[in-house]
Amino acid sequence: MKDYYTILGVPRSATEDDIKKAFRKLAQKYHPDKKGGDEAKFKEMSEAYSILSDKKRRAEYDTYGKTFAGGNGGSASGAGFGGFDFSNFQQGFQGFNGQNVEFDLGDIFGDIFGGAGGQSREQARGRDISIDIELTFRESIFGADRRVLISKMAVCDVCSGTGAKRGTKLVSCKTCNGKGEIRETRNTFFGNFTSARLCPTCSGRGEVPETPCEVCHGAGVAKRQEEIHISVPSGVLDGEMIRMPGRGEAVKAGGSGDLYVKLHIKKDASFSRDGNNLLTALSIKLTDALLGGEYHIRTLDGEEVVTVPAGIVHGETIRIRGKGVPGARGGRGDLLVRIDIEFPKKLTHTARDLIDKLRAEGL
Repeated sequence: MKDYYTILGVPRSATEDDIKKAFRKLAQKYHPDKKGGDEAKFKEMSEAYSILSDKKRRAEYDTYGKTFAGGNGGSASGAGFGGFDFSNFQQGFQGFNGQNVEFDLGDIFGDIFGGAGGQSREQARGRDISIDIELTFRESIFGADRRVLISKMAVCDVCSGTGAKRGTKLVSCKTCNGKGEIRETRNTFFGNFTSARLCPTCSGRGEVPETPCEVCHGAGVAKRQEEIHISVPSGVLDGEMIRMPGRGEAVKAGGSGDLYVKLHIKKDASFSRDGNNLLTALSIKLTDALLGGEYHIRTLDGEEVVTVPAGIVHGETIRIRGKGVPGARGGRGDLLVRIDIEFPKKLTHTARDLIDKLRAEGL
């Protein structure tokens, strides 16, 4: 007696979905039309799947070790288990005493036959669009608004995407009788199978315009210019992308793609960024480094007064809290001011005498 669970490589507790996935994986590997396929193994696992995918037959098999479709019991002969005759593959995959074995071909064999199960009824999606915008350093810190004009395929603004002329209506598609799909019969290794694909006339909608729109000619989409408002959040980085779902190109009877905005940030002569902190430099006199002093500096928020303590050293940093980059969860980073001490290149006689006195004091 064949162990169908072992053939498919699943435990006896496997769910219907587990069994389907296992069969699909093996089918792709051993299908006779594939390179390196094995017809014998393919037939064996197909037999196993036909039993385990049927709730009634699986219950009989789990209980008695066989099914009772025709009372023939299990058999490893050419007729197959329970009367499963693989010679009937070319006659429509009938076995089990003339009963049709039902498979979800679009789901299971779609990959094997390259989508032969029919075109998916999933909504079509338009093309994504990518644009670049430039920001000043300040705009990258605090955010900005931009309005750009893009030429793209968009929903027709005359018929609002219906494809019908104003004042007219949509009628049932005659090609598919309003079903949105067309059924086709395809001759495969298993025999003749019926599958469905999107109706090419109505693109799956089931309806067509009674009188087409004079602008989009019934497509519901047309090439036009559209103004896009882009809101750039605070704290963005150079090269960062902003994704705007549904603002890309539209397609007939489908959805729109996305718009991707790439940000380019101009360098600033005074400021740079380290995480949520801003960095700048302040040049001070040698005397202020020794004795201390006050300086007015420019920040991104306006002018600030910086108190330089006496005895500060070259390269030391003064922190101004809350004047950095706004955080995503509130609050702001700090402004870090690096001190650069300016040493005089030339000294007057008076200055030299004073410095000589400082040297004599041990300074």
